[in-house]
Amino acid sequence: MTTPLSQDLRRRIVRAVEKGSSIRQAAARYEVSPSAAVKLMRRLRETGSTKPDRVGGHLRPVLEPHQDLLRSLVEAKSGITLAEIQAELRTRGIVVQALSTIHLMLKRMDLTHKKTRTAKPAV
Repeated sequence: MTTPLSQDLRRRIVRAVEKGSSIRQAAARYEVSPSAAVKLMRRLRETGSTKPDRVGGHLRPVLEPHQDLLRSLVEAKSGITLAEIQAELRTRGIVVQALSTIHLMLKRMDLTHKKTRTAKPAV
C-alpha cells in the first residue's frame, strides 16, 4: 500500500500551481504522478485542505443495526436458509445483495447452525 505524500511536498505542489505552473508540470517537477497532483488540487478545491484523507479503517457491518431482527428470524424458524432470511429482510425494506453478508453477520452473532438431516433407514 502506498503512503500519502508528505505535507511539505503537498504544499510545494500547491505553491507551484498557484504561481502559474500547470498541475502536470508541478507533478513532473516534484517527481510525483500527474494523478496524485490532480487529486491533490481537486481535494484543495473541494475541502480547502491539503491534508490526506484517512487511509484504511473499519466499516461497520451493514446488518449490525438489525441484529435483533436476525436473531428473531433464526429463532422463529429452525433450519431457515440464508435465502429465506434475505427474502424476509427484503420484505422489511432491508436489501442485502450477498448471502455471505448474512452468513458473516450470523457468524459474528454466534448464530451459525448446521441443518439436521433426517437419517435414512438402513436397508
